[in-house]
Amino acid sequence: MIVDRAPLTRAELAGLLTDAAQSVSEILTAEYPTAASRSYLYPVLGALSAGPRVFCELNDRLEEFLAAEPRPATPAGLFTLASYASALGWLTESLAELTTSVDQICTRVGIPTQPPDPTFTTPDGDAQDSELNFPFSDLELTEIRTAAKAAHLPPGDYVAVLSESLLAITRITDACMEISSGLLDDATYVLGEATDHVWISDGPGHLPTLVRSLLARMETIE
Repeated sequence: MIVDRAPLTRAELAGLLTDAAQSVSEILTAEYPTAASRSYLYPVLGALSAGPRVFCELNDRLEEFLAAEPRPATPAGLFTLASYASALGWLTESLAELTTSVDQICTRVGIPTQPPDPTFTTPDGDAQDSELNFPFSDLELTEIRTAAKAAHLPPGDYVAVLSESLLAITRITDACMEISSGLLDDATYVLGEATDHVWISDGPGHLPTLVRSLLARMETIE
């Protein structure tokens, strides 16, 4: 159903971008209950669970934005649409990378798998320490051994997959922060113009922030 509406004001367009920025940032604060046997996934499970929900919400808002009449046609409206669509595309790519990283971790540890053999035991003492090539303190070694035993992994493997989780959450954190910051910058730009006209044809400096970031990344690759 197409809904008629008055053209969105600059304040409403800026609000659309600001709300999207807030939604993206919430991915990074999401929590997800993690069993001790999967503690190495704790860093990523919050973002992995919240990311698709946020994507669906943002996509629904974009569809509503495009479905209502009149469709965005002013420079400010088109600028907002370009910013929003760029953010959604960037988020899609980042969530896909996160999903791939988590899948690789799960594959490495054998998930899905049968429940561990109850006779399985994790090596103790010096055998554990020999698998850890990092200068951990005695307290840290004890915590690692405990977590690794609960996860049915050798300590060295546990540290390896936990490191992969931490690297994956670092990447999605950087992406979400850049997306959120770009949306807020564009919201400020839309709201701060003296008139309702935000021109996007006067060179790359007038393009949405994330569009300029994407172009810069492409130039770096070339």
